[in-house]
Amino acid sequence: MRLTRPHLSAGQADRPRAFIEKIGGALRLVAVDESAAALGLTPGLSMADARARVPDIDLFDHLPHADMDWLERLADGCTRYTPTIMLDSPDGLILDTGGCDHLFGGEAGLAADLEQRLARLGVTMRHAFAGTPDGARALARYVAGAAHDEDGAIRRLPVAALELNEDATLALRRAGLKTIGDIARRPLSGIAARFGADAVTAIRRILGDADSPLTPRVMAVPLHVERRFAEPIARTETALAILAELAGEAGKRLEEMRHGGRRFEAVFFRTDGMVRRLSVETGAPLRDVPALMRLMRERIDSLNDPIDPGFGFDLIRLHVPLTEALGASQLRLEGGATAQAEVTALVERLSTRLGRGRVRRFAPRDTHMPEQAEFLLPALDTPPPDPWTIPQQGEPPLRPIHLFDPPQPIEVLGAEVPDGPPRRFRWRRALHDVSRFEGPERIAGEWWRRRPVPIDRPKPGTPDETELRYLLGDAAAHMRDYYRVEDRRGRRFWIFRLGFYAMEQPAPRWYMHGLFA
Repeated sequence: MRLTRPHLSAGQADRPRAFIEKIGGALRLVAVDESAAALGLTPGLSMADARARVPDIDLFDHLPHADMDWLERLADGCTRYTPTIMLDSPDGLILDTGGCDHLFGGEAGLAADLEQRLARLGVTMRHAFAGTPDGARALARYVAGAAHDEDGAIRRLPVAALELNEDATLALRRAGLKTIGDIARRPLSGIAARFGADAVTAIRRILGDADSPLTPRVMAVPLHVERRFAEPIARTETALAILAELAGEAGKRLEEMRHGGRRFEAVFFRTDGMVRRLSVETGAPLRDVPALMRLMRERIDSLNDPIDPGFGFDLIRLHVPLTEALGASQLRLEGGATAQAEVTALVERLSTRLGRGRVRRFAPRDTHMPEQAEFLLPALDTPPPDPWTIPQQGEPPLRPIHLFDPPQPIEVLGAEVPDGPPRRFRWRRALHDVSRFEGPERIAGEWWRRRPVPIDRPKPGTPDETELRYLLGDAAAHMRDYYRVEDRRGRRFWIFRLGFYAMEQPAPRWYMHGLFA
């Protein structure tokens, strides 16, 4: 249970406790502690009945997200034993200890160490070892005490251990099949015909006759180094010094791979089972220890609460979950590479201190729509392969520096029909006489990216209907003729006409889309 005695007052610590939740219009118990269970309270009992039976019970609101957060924290602490852990919500963990348990003196030593650490947190543990995840889960939940014969213990389990639906479980019991062994002795074809294929799948998986995949909550990282301590480390500075040594070891392994790290994660395991993580990202592959430690200290300085070692760290681990190729580079005589490295280092420090999404840069997008030609992404992300469009040397730019989003309407006081630019227009209450122009440049809508939007449409043929089709991305209505115009005072604008001049059609609309420097 999430509520442990260290978090309660002296008077509450000895009283029974339970979580309640509104179910079917009534408040009911969803979880009880050992004291409440000993007094006869069970999940599903109404709050009124629970109060009547045990007046001094402490009731708390059931918060599933808080339970999941607590389970995630317990899973983080169990990564000291194995990286392959699966959440069995709402109250279980499944660990794949194959190849790991010998580090703790075998299965018994691992279980004893885990039970001791959880006891410090006020958590009572029931565990079991088996050859399959389903078998270990069933033994832990439906057997009290250790079982020396795995196959025999599984076959003695009740049919409820298959965790089928209530109707199937009741049907199995009425048929005289009360244990898994009773079902296993019957032909599975008959079981499937009478109780469904799910019952056969469950029995085969729990006995190990079918694959029982374990989906880990976090995939194993390609590179990690760790340091365990016989005596816990109680000073943060000492822990950071050890982390720098681990970074050096990781750097040597990365150098052998001719790679550099793009993401680093330091994991500090406390003796009480709690875990603290620090993650940093880099804008370029990195294996330089001083640079990495500067980022780690920046991350620590940006934390709301400092790293608390508690009674000490007994394990420090450094993960490198993301790497990229990093070969030797030749420095330029004019210092171009050095300047770029300094900019990258600045971006890394700012992103570490302010947050990954706070420092962003523009990147080009593969589209010819002006307002969609670029987008913002975190500066630490690898830029897309699409290059920026660079005008020819000596030629004026084809696109303005400043774009209006959305385009601003203008009033045209005279334009050549059908495809000429305006001779005079009013924008922001000021008149502009056009002296020079270039165009038209026609840009059509990207019909293949159009998404229908269910809204009330105006009457066909009205100006509002034309503008609505333009905003929705209609290919025909999105046909725009752009002009680069210059007024008599030398100011350059980028304007476009939405629609065409035609008989018995509304006059097209004109918009200001951007300004040239």
